[in-house]
Amino acid sequence: MRKRKISSLLLAVMITAGILGGCGGKSDSSVSSSNSSTGGVSPSTDAADVSENAPVYNGEVVELTFFHADGNQDDPWTDPVAQAITEKTGVKLKTTYPIGGNDQSEAVALMIAEQKYPDIIFAKGSANSLIEAGALIDMSDLIDQYGTNIKKLYGDEFDKLRQSADDPSIYQLSAYAVGGEIFKDSGSAQIQWDVMKANDYKVPETLAEFESMIKDYIAANPKTDDGLDRIGITLSTADWHWMITLGNPAGAIADGAPDNGQWIVDENNQSMYKFRSEKQREYFRWLCRMYNEGILDPEFATQTHEDYIAKIASGRVIALFDKDWDYQDGEKVLKADGKLGATYCGLPLTMDKDTKCPVLMYQGLTTGMGVAISSTCSDPVKAIQFIDFLCSDEGQVLNKWGIEDVNYFLDESGNRYRTDEEIDASNNDKDYSKNTGVGFHNYPFPTYGDGVVDSTGSTYTTKSKTSVIAEYNEEEKAAVEKWGVDLLVDIFPQADEFEIPPYPPLWAIAKPAEFDEISNQLDEVAWSKLIECVRGSEADFDDNYDAMLTELEKTGMSDAEAMLNEVIAEKVALVQ
Repeated sequence: MRKRKISSLLLAVMITAGILGGCGGKSDSSVSSSNSSTGGVSPSTDAADVSENAPVYNGEVVELTFFHADGNQDDPWTDPVAQAITEKTGVKLKTTYPIGGNDQSEAVALMIAEQKYPDIIFAKGSANSLIEAGALIDMSDLIDQYGTNIKKLYGDEFDKLRQSADDPSIYQLSAYAVGGEIFKDSGSAQIQWDVMKANDYKVPETLAEFESMIKDYIAANPKTDDGLDRIGITLSTADWHWMITLGNPAGAIADGAPDNGQWIVDENNQSMYKFRSEKQREYFRWLCRMYNEGILDPEFATQTHEDYIAKIASGRVIALFDKDWDYQDGEKVLKADGKLGATYCGLPLTMDKDTKCPVLMYQGLTTGMGVAISSTCSDPVKAIQFIDFLCSDEGQVLNKWGIEDVNYFLDESGNRYRTDEEIDASNNDKDYSKNTGVGFHNYPFPTYGDGVVDSTGSTYTTKSKTSVIAEYNEEEKAAVEKWGVDLLVDIFPQADEFEIPPYPPLWAIAKPAEFDEISNQLDEVAWSKLIECVRGSEADFDDNYDAMLTELEKTGMSDAEAMLNEVIAEKVALVQ
């Protein structure tokens, strides 16, 4: 890959301009971090916050333009947190989004065609196009000069931000959390709490046990209290949700594979399009049988996502293969109706006892998607200092907790806490974040993960083990008491049971355009053919599955695997 590193002369000019403009001077970087229980980083409690790297606010405000590829909410930069950030940095953002909620690729293509770029860019999956066009600067030298807090936040994962061993430029930071712990997860499958109670809270260890629990509950309770027929399992596959409810669960349940999109990587760092897996064939054979036996909703392939949520909200659906962020709107209705037993228990479900559910696995720093500084940025020094402040302890707390004595308070030990009223507002007021600014400006800027603590012993985020436990409802409290654990996820295989891969999650990293083209075509084939396999007869299943594999191969599956192996090798070289 051709290296595009900002010239030393141009950088020197920018740095000189920043100094003349009153920006903060250089301070030596001091990186002090240690591995958390998930393999991530947490700042040393001995390391002082170094937010003095941020420019001193003197009443002069610089407006930097910012393209946010994954947002659509109006951001006038007037909320209390935004104003506090400006007071600390002298910077305000003017944010734009893809027009009409369209895919960011169109907006990025237009930027490149017109060679007109915002100062700061979050291009999500289209960053590679900007890199190839020379539209993003290498931030390495700017970070060395002004990014002490950036280095502190990334700690020993900092070098993973580099593009490759051949091109060690840092074109982007990461839009995803560094280190931390997972205190809450919906697992690889979900089943209603009423079913768990009917089975004395036994956690199914195999797909066969899961099946028996569903069938036994339907036999004993064929209708809901409202007289509706029970649905064993339903899925949402009429649009992109097929990846969430049909594709992704197969990797975790059948192969115990972490989330690498549609790919599995073996111990030799060789990739495979995951539906090639024989274990996943068996998983889809099971789904085919569930469909033909009437356990899997006959409308799973044709219903809209709105239909899917409505069925969940009715309390009819016993089991799901989804993530809570996707089905939570249905659960909210159930909770409002007082039907907690019809909400869902997240399970570490796998096909057999020899397969370990990987949902708590820390895959290392997610790279390939993050904020970048454009080659036409009006003030790169201001931009990097602004980002560095957001990475400081002060900036992290401001973004995540809000304003002291307004959104949070300090107890006698100096630890942060929120009032019950504030917690209730943050959980139930849909406009809370937008109005207060709390959490509104986190993503896609760098952030510590949940559970990581600062020098005061308080967590950077408002989510901690204590806060999660405090929000458990009566169904969840009964389960942890029965299981003899503190957290619902304590029944899952824990993060320290897995090795951290030497490459980042594959769904995020930039890949060659040719690979993306083939990969998209593979997904189109898999989407339709997997549905055909599940809806077909059991007798025809193998023929249907073989036909899918043949079409995938014709589409370029082996070529895509070879290209991805090269990308993985580049990332592995960074940590060797």
